Parts: sequence; C-alpha cells; structure tokens
Amino acid sequence: MASTLTKSLRLLTTAAIALMISTPALASFPDRPVKLVVPYTPGGSADMLSRLMAEHMSKTLGQPVIVENKPGASTRIAANMVARSAPDGYTLFLASNSSMVLNPMLYSTIEYDPVKDYEVIGIVLEMPLVVVTGKDVPANTLPEFIEYAKANPGKLNYASVGLGNPLQLATQMLVSATDLDIVHVPYNGSAPALSSLVANDTQLMVDGIITSLPFIKEGRLKALAVASEKRLPVLPDTMTVAESAVPGFQAATWFGVATPAAVSDENKAILHEAISKAIVDQNIRQRMEAGGMVMQPVRDKKEIEAYVSKDRQMWKKVIEQNQIKLD
Repeated sequence: MASTLTKSLRLLTTAAIALMISTPALASFPDRPVKLVVPYTPGGSADMLSRLMAEHMSKTLGQPVIVENKPGASTRIAANMVARSAPDGYTLFLASNSSMVLNPMLYSTIEYDPVKDYEVIGIVLEMPLVVVTGKDVPANTLPEFIEYAKANPGKLNYASVGLGNPLQLATQMLVSATDLDIVHVPYNGSAPALSSLVANDTQLMVDGIITSLPFIKEGRLKALAVASEKRLPVLPDTMTVAESAVPGFQAATWFGVATPAAVSDENKAILHEAISKAIVDQNIRQRMEAGGMVMQPVRDKKEIEAYVSKDRQMWKKVIEQNQIKLD
C-alpha cells in the first residue's frame, strides 16, 4: 500500500511539474514592443508628434513603442491595416479627423469603418488653421480680403493640398460663408501650395499653423485670421475668423491615438494612462505649442466620443452643402 501511495505521489508530482512547464506564467500587458502606425511620411508635424508620444509612452509602458510610417490613400492604407490587425493592443494608430471623420463621408467605398472597427482612446492635440495670403495682395485682414475678392469676382485663386483634405474643406467652408467667387487650385502638398501664395499665383489658403508660421514670421505671407475659437499665442494680434468676419466659424485638424475596437478594456485602460501621461508632459507640450499647436486636456471615453461626434457633425454639414465626393 505504501508502495502504491508513493507511486501515486510521484505521478502527481510529475504531472504538476509538466503542467508548470507547459503553462507560461501570466504576463502583464505589454510584455513586448508596441507599434504606433502613422499614416503620414516621416518628417512632418504628425510624425514629430508620434515620435515624442512614442518615446514618452515607452517609459510608462516599460516596453518600446515603435513608430511605423505607412502613408498613402488619404490615410486609408494605414487605417485599414491597423483595423485588420490583432486586437491585442500591440498595434496602435495615429488617428486624425481625416481617418476617423472625413474619409467615410468623402469615399463611397472604404475598407474600414471608424465607428465599428476603432476606438479613439486619446485626443492629443489640435492643429489650428490660419487664413493666409501673399504679401503682394492688398489686404491685411480677412474683411479687407473679402472686400478685395468681391471687387474681383472669378479673378482670384485659392490654394489647397487636395480636394477633400481638411484644409481644403475649411477653405471651402470660409468661401461659402462669405459668398466669394474664387477658383480652387489644388497642389500636391503644403510646400507647393504655399509657394504659389508667395509667387501670387494663388491669393488665399487655409493652412495648418505649423507650416505657415515660418512664412508669416519671415514676412513672405500675411495672416488674415485664425480659424480657432480663440486667438493664438504665436499670433496674438491676428483676429479669429469668428470675431472678424464669420461669427461662430471654427475649424481645426486633430490628432489622437486609436486602437482596434475589439482590444480588451483592460489593455485600453493601460494605453489610455500612457497616452494621458504623455499629453501632460511639459517637454512635449512646449515643443508642440512653440509651433502653434494646441495640446488637449486628458479626456475620458465619453468625452472623447463627444469630441469626435461634434467634429463629425461639423464636417458633414460642410461636405453635404458643397456636395464633395472623391470617387
């Protein structure tokens, strides 16, 4: 009997050891590198923000956060890729109103659904928009430009970085609100569009503050107004569109971080905490705000959903009123 008991104990011990070997210890998230997919080319403002965020989040998460640039198709290539990735929290997406708000309204066929496939877990910053003109245009304020344009119907041009881009939509919103007869000339990027303003080939553009600010400071462009709710610290003497010409006018682009919707609430909470700590980091805030960016407050899930929903309603109105479609 003793022999049988000893044999049984040995078998149980062997089985327990085998179970311990075959079952890995439960690891806390994350236990390997996290990837942040950026739908833009390296070197721009979105890329710079992504790398600052990734560096700070790495410290909080205890794992590297690696930036992967995946530009193309108005952010749709990267957005579709992340939407189809494993919903484990290891693949994040640098979201914006282009990918989360505008694309579904502008394209009749789209490979991902920003509402069903994604959850935005952090709104990081807004990039204010500024209304600019060339130094040769005889207008120093938005009301003066409106007067000049109305005296020259059909003779002036406005530049954009492409139909359906938030900058172009904001310009069209302004043109419609002020009833201007002005011709749209699209360019392949901010650099050639701004160059056209400098050369007086075009006379108006709504641009992101971070790319226009150097031209304004050098005196090569004039800031007519800013499209933000309040005046910007980097352009304190430039009035808002709302206070100078169109009451209630406001437009901005925003950047945040999103995950596939099916990521667990536990992992989303961990990522949200890391994003929130990066948002309030003074080094990140100082570097982005020096270029005119507006860092956002930390928001919870309901506040983020309300923010995106409000943005969606605003742009929907612009797109429907101007019947803009890209396919």
